Amino acid sequence: MDIKTNSGSTSRPFQVKTLFSQEEKSGKKQVTYRIPALIYISDDKTFLAFAEKRRTADDTDADVLVMRKGSWKDGAVEWDSGHQMLTLACLPNYRSMNPCPVYERTSKTLFLFFICVPYGVSEIKQINERKNQARLCYITSSDTGKTWSHIIDLTTDVIGDQVKDWATFAVGPGHGIQMRSGRLIIPAYVYHCHANNKPATHAFTFYSDDHGSTWHVGKHVEGESCECEMAEIIDHEGKSHLYCNARSKSGHRVEILSKSAEEAFQKPSSVHKLTETGGGCQGSVLSFAPDQGSENTWLLYCHPTNPKQRKSLGVYLNKSPWDASGWEDHKLIIHHGPSGYSDLAQCGDGEHFACLMECGVKSEVEEIAFVVFKLSDIIQDKDTE
Repeated sequence: MDIKTNSGSTSRPFQVKTLFSQEEKSGKKQVTYRIPALIYISDDKTFLAFAEKRRTADDTDADVLVMRKGSWKDGAVEWDSGHQMLTLACLPNYRSMNPCPVYERTSKTLFLFFICVPYGVSEIKQINERKNQARLCYITSSDTGKTWSHIIDLTTDVIGDQVKDWATFAVGPGHGIQMRSGRLIIPAYVYHCHANNKPATHAFTFYSDDHGSTWHVGKHVEGESCECEMAEIIDHEGKSHLYCNARSKSGHRVEILSKSAEEAFQKPSSVHKLTETGGGCQGSVLSFAPDQGSENTWLLYCHPTNPKQRKSLGVYLNKSPWDASGWEDHKLIIHHGPSGYSDLAQCGDGEHFACLMECGVKSEVEEIAFVVFKLSDIIQDKDTE
């Protein structure tokens, strides 16, 4: 499957490019690509798309991270042929999972964070045994993914003794951000052990204030929150706040605000306009300035819109991100069929946005595809309705 059209709205088709697709393996179980992460680097107008390559669709069969590179030009993206396996993003006898890229503007360094988990060790096994076996790792590139550094394992130096209270943890999945102040943010979540209770999930951050030289653990969200992405939003006084949008078992997404990564998050609020899907699904969030030179920020959010199953991937708009009720009822459907995890990015011209999404005809794990749309697609579709 390559380029196809998808009736993403009642009035416009979208060009969809398949970047990773399931592969036959000995006529039985299939090699599967999951967990998309997307970043746009404006310095050389490049998209980098990341995913996990798995021996089958199962989490425990994850193996290595893969990447494809695309060049943005005149409202379209030209992708390099084939994908690159990131063999440097590996620890011996561990599988690499949850790619989470972030770009540091000053040093022009791309950080790719991920976790490494021993082969055969599932998340549920760690939770049941209340013993973390995941490692926090990253690699870097100073040439937009042409070459990569050797792997760096931060687990001991950054998490330290806290790990004894963690059943397991993960980053993202999806992109990290660099705030206006220069602070780098890697979204994460942890299964934290509370006395005799079952480990509970809490969103939090890994952050750096020195261009990625040293990293720290931010404070946990005091409330149930799981896989998350974060964005910087600017208030009416021009002050910056960290916004978190997280997966939840409550039936709706949860939103949380913090003044900065190391300060306590406010209490999570359930967003009734953003329905969670079935047992839950990862979602993506992106802040952007609708007007050039303006500090005013809007939010985009992407997630399956069907409340019972992972299906009908939609993009939502919030013009007043301080208000959970600010999410507009209308959403732009960019894939009507089965769809799962996704990641959003803003393109170089400021008018276009991109989404890297799990999707398919019969199952959401058939492929990972890339689609470009305009903000006007969301607004015009609303006006059309």
